[in-house]
Amino acid sequence: MAAGPTPSSRFGLYPTVKQLQRSRASQLTWAGQAAIGPSHDLALGETGVGNTGPATWPSVRAAIPVACTDMRGMLIVNPNATTTTVPVRTVITQALSHALDLEVVTTTHAGHAQELGARALAEQLDVVVTLGGDGTINECVNGLMAQGPGPKVPALATIPGGSGNVLARSIGFPKDPVAATAVVLAGIADHRFRTVSLGVANDRWFTMSVGMGLDAEIIAAMDEQRAAGRKASPSRYFATTLRQYFAGTDRKNPPARVVIPGAPDVENVFLAIVQNAAPWTFFGDLAVNPNPSANFDEDLDLFAIQDLRVMPSLRWSRRLLMGSRAGSARGLTVAHDIDTLTLEAERPTAVQLDGEALGLMTHVDVRSVRRALRLVV
Repeated sequence: MAAGPTPSSRFGLYPTVKQLQRSRASQLTWAGQAAIGPSHDLALGETGVGNTGPATWPSVRAAIPVACTDMRGMLIVNPNATTTTVPVRTVITQALSHALDLEVVTTTHAGHAQELGARALAEQLDVVVTLGGDGTINECVNGLMAQGPGPKVPALATIPGGSGNVLARSIGFPKDPVAATAVVLAGIADHRFRTVSLGVANDRWFTMSVGMGLDAEIIAAMDEQRAAGRKASPSRYFATTLRQYFAGTDRKNPPARVVIPGAPDVENVFLAIVQNAAPWTFFGDLAVNPNPSANFDEDLDLFAIQDLRVMPSLRWSRRLLMGSRAGSARGLTVAHDIDTLTLEAERPTAVQLDGEALGLMTHVDVRSVRRALRLVV
């Protein structure tokens, strides 16, 4: 592929990029990517991607000289994304338009990103890029996977724009959306993909986790506060967690159990977290990691709390924050690499999927699908 014009002539908004990159992104440098061929499927941490750190991420200026407009793509923009502004979204759109034959669509209603993902599949696009949070990604993935895994499913690239951005951060992308755009541009230019496993909960796909019980109650309470106009923040999340633990949830009567084929049932469960990859979420910059061994190359991991008294809960909280690999203990069941399981509840219980509240349920069938979706890395 021939090199295109210089960034200054091809990218009229480059001065704006330069201004934006004087913060964290301005220190990003091009580390010199190895020639990896037209379509590489990389493990995280390999050449210039994954958890290698900001020193190996290119700036937008370095990433855009080579055009890849033979690839057709769609950018799905959530206008309510909490960590981007209109100028930043404009810069990102302009940069991506030099790498893709790009259609830009702004979501207007719940489920719109899923509709767009399904249309991208039907139109056989090469890449779909999301600019939003994990909820936007989940909707898009459910559209892309409407017919199941296969070679015709477009690759997914994600630019963090939400409050958690768990998927983007789990694959090593920087939190800054402009810097993350540079990673996406380099991945598109090099045809650099990572094929990952996904999970399915009843009829919905998920990238990171599904949960039943206290964690889903907290997420539902946070959704209520956002609907009332209150901004999501680590301090608000912490306050909501304490309020739900001490005044909201029933800490005496566990509602759920976990059924794993070929293993004893996990009874008396207050909270069950099923992870497709680690971490589960972030508290600010701190990874919250109940199952640190969970990864995109294997099946699902389980973290099930069976004792919510104060002292045991303090131990479980420490394990979540420390990323402990200690395994099961009294009042806690941990399991790794499970291909299928069922979450059952004796009364309607809160369920969350990729950090989005799904409402009250009594039965959730969960399974793993290996090598289901390509991510641009």
